[in-house]
Amino acid sequence: MKEPTSEERNRNFREEALEKHKPENMIQRQQVIRITYLITALDLTFLFMQIGIIPYLAKSLGLDSVDFGYLQTIFGVLQLLGGPVFGRFADRFGARAALMLSSFAGFVLFLLLSVSTSIPVLFLSRIPAIFMHGLPGAQMVITDLTPPPQRADALGKLGLCFGVGMIIGSSLGGTLATKFGIYFPSYIALVGSLINTVIVMTCIPAHTKPKSEGCAMQQSLFLIMFSIISMDFFGLEAAESGYLLAYFGVLQMVIQGLVIGRLTSYYTEHTLLMLGVVVFGGVGLALALMTNVFHYCIISLPMVFAFCTVGVITDSILTKAVPPSDTGAMLGICASVHPLMRTVGPTIGGLLYKQFGVSSFGYLQLAVNLVLFLYLSKNKIPPKEEKDQ
Repeated sequence: MKEPTSEERNRNFREEALEKHKPENMIQRQQVIRITYLITALDLTFLFMQIGIIPYLAKSLGLDSVDFGYLQTIFGVLQLLGGPVFGRFADRFGARAALMLSSFAGFVLFLLLSVSTSIPVLFLSRIPAIFMHGLPGAQMVITDLTPPPQRADALGKLGLCFGVGMIIGSSLGGTLATKFGIYFPSYIALVGSLINTVIVMTCIPAHTKPKSEGCAMQQSLFLIMFSIISMDFFGLEAAESGYLLAYFGVLQMVIQGLVIGRLTSYYTEHTLLMLGVVVFGGVGLALALMTNVFHYCIISLPMVFAFCTVGVITDSILTKAVPPSDTGAMLGICASVHPLMRTVGPTIGGLLYKQFGVSSFGYLQLAVNLVLFLYLSKNKIPPKEEKDQ
């Protein structure tokens, strides 16, 4: 078969671009994007429902803070291993199949969690996490369907879904667990995950013709260990811990939805990244000096600002840097950043908390961000990553 010439390839590319930007196709893409936002919000709501109750369930079964750290580490290891697999799966079978796999894996996890009446079953319930990559899957769809100049804004709106999921999931999970028992949120989540699977099956196209992907976000050790800190250090009940996470989610919705997008119009990505790192360092010092939950509520504002800034900017930088080929594989590799933190974080965090207390998280965060600031000061972002600002 004769290979197409360079002129023919260029002509085909122009025709494809024109076809893609027809009004009717743009409307279809916007509909898919909105449905993806809905799916992501539901997926994260169910995830935060179980995050809120896991430390209380673990404690009721006899796990201490170190053992709980091992439980969280297993979750992180499985997601770390599953990230590249999920990416390859998305490459081969498309976005719809990948999101269906993630939603169904969530259903299995919540099913096992709902019958976790012993420590072995509780650890067994972490296994489906290897395929739970709903947020990276949604990032793939959003990135595929938005041009580079609009990507930071689109990913920022995807961050609103994270806030919605945190607010509703945390508060609802704690409230349901308090009123109806520790396992009741898992029943709701497993039914909701099945519904989410059906929505993906019927509303998301099989392929979204990927162009480039990326995802990265800084997480503090304090946030990884938040569930244990809220229970032991702050002395909160499940419902109160859920309300605190909901407050965190409200801040994230406001900052990521209304602030970050405007800042990207006035400042370069390198400047915003540096700002986020500086604020993260200051937050680390504040966490080291924190003594009660009221202090945490004040610290949360700059913490969420730094969290959102670093997250959105690194997402945007990586999506602009990645070549068109192997989209899902790159997504899977990038999606492993979060599980990597959750893999080493809980174990290290549990040991630090047991030996040195909450202040050790703050000092460690300050030191890490100081080193990161010095590195970024000497290494500028290549023009390729900043050209679409």
